Amino acid sequence: MPANTRMIGLSLGADLCWPLCFEQILRDLDPTVKIGKETIRFEVERTSIEPYDLRQPVKYDVLLDRVTHWYHTSREWIKKALLLDDMYVLNNPWSLQSMEKQTTYAAMMRLGLPVPDTWMVPPKEYAESDDLDPTLQRYAKMFDLGEVGRALGYPMFMKPYDGGAWKGVSRIDNEEELIAAYDKSGKFVMHLQRAVHPHDMFVRCVGIGPQLRLVDYDPGAPLHERYRVDAPGISASEKRLIENMTLTINTFFGWDFNSCEALRGADGVWAPIDFANGCPDSQVTSLHYHFPWLVLSKLRWALFCAATKRKMRLTLDWQPYFDAADKHADAPLADKLEAYGAIARERLDVERFEEFCDKHLSRLDEVALDYFGSDRARGAIRQKVTALFPEHEIDEFTEHFWQRIQAWRADQGAAATA
Repeated sequence: MPANTRMIGLSLGADLCWPLCFEQILRDLDPTVKIGKETIRFEVERTSIEPYDLRQPVKYDVLLDRVTHWYHTSREWIKKALLLDDMYVLNNPWSLQSMEKQTTYAAMMRLGLPVPDTWMVPPKEYAESDDLDPTLQRYAKMFDLGEVGRALGYPMFMKPYDGGAWKGVSRIDNEEELIAAYDKSGKFVMHLQRAVHPHDMFVRCVGIGPQLRLVDYDPGAPLHERYRVDAPGISASEKRLIENMTLTINTFFGWDFNSCEALRGADGVWAPIDFANGCPDSQVTSLHYHFPWLVLSKLRWALFCAATKRKMRLTLDWQPYFDAADKHADAPLADKLEAYGAIARERLDVERFEEFCDKHLSRLDEVALDYFGSDRARGAIRQKVTALFPEHEIDEFTEHFWQRIQAWRADQGAAATA
C-alpha cells in the first residue's frame, strides 16, 4: 500500500537556525509510521505570505507558527485554516491574540498559584479622543501613586500589562523611583508587581507539548548566557511542582509551546512571575546547550500530531480547572498543581505520545547526535550568528555555540552509555 504523506508547515519570521536543523534532521531520519492499516511519511515546507481565497484548501496537517503573536496577515490565515481545514497549530491563535499578561495573572490567581501581588495603574498620558476625553473628565479618579506604592510594598517592578520589555521594565525601590518610572511610561498601561525579594533561585521551564526543559535562568546576563548549562539545584518535588505549573498554564490557554519563569522566595514558595510567553526563545544564540532539545522536542510533537491527526482544541474549556481549584481550595500548592497537571497530561495525550515516540522515533536520538556533530549543524549556527553579531565576532561566537552543542552531545552520549 502506498504511503500517505503528512505535511508539516513552518510559519516563520526571523528564525534561521532551528528551521534548518528541523528540516535536515527530518530528512536524515526519514521516518515511516504505520498506524492501523495506514503507512505514513512526512514532508516539511515553509509557508509563504501571499493573497489567498478564504475557501482555498490548506495542505498542512500541522503548523509550527512563530508569527501569530505579532503578524496579523499570517494570524488570520492560520485562523481560517483551523476553522475550514482542520489544521493543527502550535499555539491557539485566538488565545495568543487576546491573552495579555493581565489575563494570565488573573487566571492563575483564580487557580491559587502564588502570583506576586500586582496592581494595574492607568496610563500617565492619553492620546486625544472625542470619546475618551469626556469619559476621563467624568469618571477618572485622581489617585496618589505614592499611596499605591506603599500599599504594594517595595521593591517592586513596573512592567507593561500586555508584555513587551521594549516598553520598559523597571525595578523600583522607593517612591521617588516609582514616580520617575511612571512619568517615563507615557501612554503605556503598566503593572506594578511586588518583587519576590529576596529569592535564591530563578528558573525557566520550557514546554513543547508534554515535553519539559527546566533551566537555571539568569535574566541579568547577556542574552546568550541567560540559559545556564548546569541544571538547577532543586529537589525532585520542586521540579515536579514547576513542571505541573508549566503544563497547567500551557494547557489552560491552549499553548503547546510556552515558557514559565518562577522564583523561589525566602519562604521556599515558588512564585510564577512571567508565564505568557507563547513564542519563547528558539535560537541557538539564546539556548546554546539546550538548543538540540528544543529542535528534537518540536520534531517529536509535530510528527506525533501529524501522524495521529491530533485535533485542535479551538475553544478554551476552563471549567475543569476551576472545579479542581474549588475542590482543592485548602490544599497545599503542590496538591493543587498535581490536580491541574493531571488535567493537562490528559489533554496532551501523554501516554499515547510516549508510546508513539518509543515505537516510531527510537532512532531520532542517534540521528540527532550525528547531525549536531556535522558541518550542516555548524552552518546553521553560523547563519544565525551572522544575522545577529558584528562581523568581527562571527567566528568567535560560532565556535562558542558550537562547543556548547558538542558538550550536549558528550553528555547525551554518556547518558546513553550509562
